[in-house]
Parts: sequence; structure tokens; C-alpha cells
Amino acid sequence: MDFSLDDEQRAIRDTARAFVTREVMPLEAELLRRERRHEPGITRDELRELQLKARTFGFWGMDTPEEYGGMALPAVVQSLIWTEIGRTYVPFRFGGEADNILFEANDAQRAEYLIPTIEGERISCFAITEPGAGSDAANIRLAARRDGDDWVLNGEKTFITNGNDADFAIVVAVTDPEKGVRGGGTTAFLVDRAMGWRSEFIQTMGEGGPASLVFSDVRVPSRNILGELGRGFELGMRWIGKGRYLIPSHALGTAERALGMAIEYANTRETFGRPIGANQAIQWMIADSETELEAARWLVLRAAWTVDQGTDPRHASSMAKLYGAGMVNRVVDRVLQIHGGMGYTRELPIERWYRQVRLLRIYEGTDEMQRLIISRDLLRGYTKLGGHLA
Repeated sequence: MDFSLDDEQRAIRDTARAFVTREVMPLEAELLRRERRHEPGITRDELRELQLKARTFGFWGMDTPEEYGGMALPAVVQSLIWTEIGRTYVPFRFGGEADNILFEANDAQRAEYLIPTIEGERISCFAITEPGAGSDAANIRLAARRDGDDWVLNGEKTFITNGNDADFAIVVAVTDPEKGVRGGGTTAFLVDRAMGWRSEFIQTMGEGGPASLVFSDVRVPSRNILGELGRGFELGMRWIGKGRYLIPSHALGTAERALGMAIEYANTRETFGRPIGANQAIQWMIADSETELEAARWLVLRAAWTVDQGTDPRHASSMAKLYGAGMVNRVVDRVLQIHGGMGYTRELPIERWYRQVRLLRIYEGTDEMQRLIISRDLLRGYTKLGGHLA
């Protein structure tokens, strides 16, 4: 049993780390200054400039098929790269990506939506969550009524990432109430902002924020159906499932960077004539954090490996997200405690991480939903105790 990275995986990981260290991390101090002034930490133009610079490093479209100019990297390698991105608190991501379900587009939609999104000329958002349908995605109510060759959308979506910036949304709407959401009664639509929907900013405890999208008699042509009529919920679940091993991959980088800061501080900060790292209370917090970080790392990599094997990754991904999201919250909390009052200030990124990582236990499947999936798989015999070694 070999737990080491092969040469190609290590080379890609190290190149990503070099880019983040040289090009992204130097922006961190300015980001904190801007946010203390209640300004955006990084502008869209600055993000775009970084992404184009990364393209010269060879990083463009990690999950995008090669026919669209992407790298089509295996899931394990993508996980390693997201861990490197997680080391910086600058909200950076490599370019050349599009929502995974957008590849269901037909030829005309690819030209109008998919390719411009990959090239960074258009910004999309995915809209399935509603005020009364968060974890219970099967309870969506936003209605699409057929009117001739068009569909008329009415309703609201909420907590939509990129909803404030997107110029088009992938909207899952009810098209046949009698069939029900799981029975083929929903459809995904490509809806341009110019068609009439509006976004409303939602203030959160983190930096930036999601949006509510309001649809009032928004008319969408039938040619803007993504995939097929009645497949909306299926596509939505595919979209949500994609992030369940990438989210904790990002958390690994954050936890490792934060723990490194705590170790350095524990070795240099002195109280009562000796470094605070000499105190057992501090040592135990560091030991617990390292142990949890290592456990999460293997859960995450196993989930990514399962994707690469072509087997159903839902059980492994749910365990990775559940444990990884909880792990980074606990680690950052300990790191803040080790830093004391300085950790609570906005001079350091720790309090920012404290607010930021709390979201990981909620979006794209709450802790409670992950527990439901994991337990249901076992109780119904979908998976066996012992995982892939069973």
C-alpha cells in the first residue's frame, strides 16, 4: 500500500504552491487593509489578472475537458491544488472553469454560455436554494409556466454564490408540479440577467456575501433549457455533489497554514519567562490539531481517489466534507486561542478565517445532511462498514 504522491502529482502540486506563494500571498496584507476599510479585498479585474498570469504557468481549467482548452486533471490532483489555494486567504481560484452541468449545453448554448464562461468573459451562478428549500432541495417552489415557445419564471432563490456578479444564472424551476421534484417535474434554465431577474445582496458574517435572486414574470425561451425538460433536480444534485471533496480540500490548506502560524507563535511568544509552547495546554491544542488535520487529509484524498476510480463517491465525499469542515473550524478556533488577543484583531487573518470557515459546515450540504447521507447508506446497505477495504 503506497501513500506517496507520484512524480507528476508532486510536480503539479509544487508548481501550484509556487504560484500561490509568489503571486497570491503577497496580496494578503493589502487585502486585510482594504477589508478593514470595508472595501472589497480583491477586485474582479485583479482576480482576472492573476488567473491570466496563472495560465502562463499552465493552470487553466483544472476540471475542463481538453477540447475546451482545459487540463482535465484527475480528482486527486484537483484536490491537491485546492489545498494549495486554501493556504492563502485571498479569494483566488484558477480560471478556465465552468459549472460542471453547463457541459450539458447544446451547440448553440456552448457558444453563448459555456465557452465565454470558460474564457472568463461571462460569469454564471447556480440557483437551486430557496427560502423554504435549503437542505431540502426537493421542496423548491420557483415556478416555470409554459407560454407558447417561452417559459415564464416566478419566485425567489436565495444564498446564491456569485449571484451579485453573475450575468446569467442556471435556475432549477418547477415545470410540472404533478410529477414532483424527484419525478421529473423540474427543469434547469439558462437565464440572462437581461431577461429581467434582479439580485439583492445578503450581508453575512463573512467577507462579501451571496444574493437573493428575484424572478417576476421573467420570460425565458425554450431554447434556453439546459439538458432536457424534467432533468433539473438531477442536474442540481450533480452540481452540489461536485464540491463535496473540493470544499474540504480547500479547508486542509487553511488549517495547515493557520496551524503553522500557531506553532511559530508558540515558539516565539513568551510569558512568565518561557515560550508559551512549553505549556502543556498549548502543546495539546497543537497535537489535537495536527492529528485532526492528518485524518481529514486522508478522508479527502480517499474521496477524490474514489471519483478517479469511477465509483459512486457520495459516501466518501460526505464523510470528507463532514469531517473536513468540522476540522478546520476546530483548528482555527484553537489557533485563535493560542494567539490570544492578537488573534481576535483584524491585524491578523485568524479572525477572518474564523468567520470564513464557519460557512463550510453549511453550504453545499450541511453537517446534518452529510450525517443523514452517511447513516442512510449504512442502514440501507448501500455501503459496508470498512469502506473500500470491506
